[in-house]
Amino acid sequence: MQRRFFISQVLLASLSVAVFGCGAGSDPAPSGAGGTAPVAAPSSYEAKRIIILTNGNAPFWDAAVAGAKDAEKELNCAAGLLSVTVDRGDFAAETQINKLRQYGNATDVVGVGISVTDANNDAIVDEMKKLQAAGIKVVTIDSDVDRSKNSDARFAYLGTDNSQAGRQLGKASKGLMETANYAAFVGLKGAANAQERVGGFQEAAGESFKQLDYLGDAPEGADKARSNVRDALDRNKDLNLLVGIWSYNTPAIIDIVGQLKVRDKVKIVGFDADPPAIDGMKAGMVDAMVVQNPYQMGYQGVRILKALAEKDDGTIKEMFPKHGEAGGDIFDTGLKVVVPDEGSPLKAELFDANTQFLKLGEFKAWLDKYNLTGS
Repeated sequence: MQRRFFISQVLLASLSVAVFGCGAGSDPAPSGAGGTAPVAAPSSYEAKRIIILTNGNAPFWDAAVAGAKDAEKELNCAAGLLSVTVDRGDFAAETQINKLRQYGNATDVVGVGISVTDANNDAIVDEMKKLQAAGIKVVTIDSDVDRSKNSDARFAYLGTDNSQAGRQLGKASKGLMETANYAAFVGLKGAANAQERVGGFQEAAGESFKQLDYLGDAPEGADKARSNVRDALDRNKDLNLLVGIWSYNTPAIIDIVGQLKVRDKVKIVGFDADPPAIDGMKAGMVDAMVVQNPYQMGYQGVRILKALAEKDDGTIKEMFPKHGEAGGDIFDTGLKVVVPDEGSPLKAELFDANTQFLKLGEFKAWLDKYNLTGS
């Protein structure tokens, strides 16, 4: 009897701890971030996992990891017996398919946030739907599915409006030069974010901008990215604009342009702010960057997956007040346009009102505020 009494008291004590959900914590997030209400304890005392699955292993994801781990701590996920894992892909669709299957066969996964490598890969979409059918919550971050036909494969998308981002880079390029022959470089040409950025870029730049080359480098990555830049410059002697679509493409452009000593012949613009791109802009090698907020992709991805797993309707409605309506399943993590501290012809009024315009020094101060080296 004493043994039974002791066990019952331990269980009651455990339950009293588990019923407390994530607290508000200190949230460095943009507007919309806040605390969550207490939630019921999981039905099982086994720890559960929220997984963020990246499309690849680029430095871009370092900031997303920082955001995800900060969310885990600041939202006190441990109190709800939740932990956060970031699982990095290798840019191959097959890798994502296999990982999604593994999550479906696991007993401890409650939520998955995925940056989809190929928006039109039916097998990836099928595995996402299977996870949902099994009760595992699914969102996309950074790169979405084809929303026109597969938006039901996930609860929501959290990240950049990539078409808008492409337009901002197109506007920046138009502000640098009236006409251009350009080459664009990316990891996966089939990824939704790549397609939307390139389309938005061309839309804003206009007919006076002619694309001479568009090259992908995945799954090889950085080495292939550099050889693509060299090949494009060799093939197209009249190139005068080089466009980096993924985070590591701009550093690859900087490397090859520096080696070939052709900086005086080309303008360089790109997405994201890897540390080498930041250094490159400081050294006069980059004219403009459109910068996403991967920190918030990680942070808010964990936040919504936790809320979905715990049926925290308050947080769900706060983040997605119009869910179920057209466009109501998108959480925009924001954009910045970054230009050199001196000598840039670009001004804030060239860009959309909701795009933050920063000089390099201001941007670096923002990174320092959140202990980031890139974004």
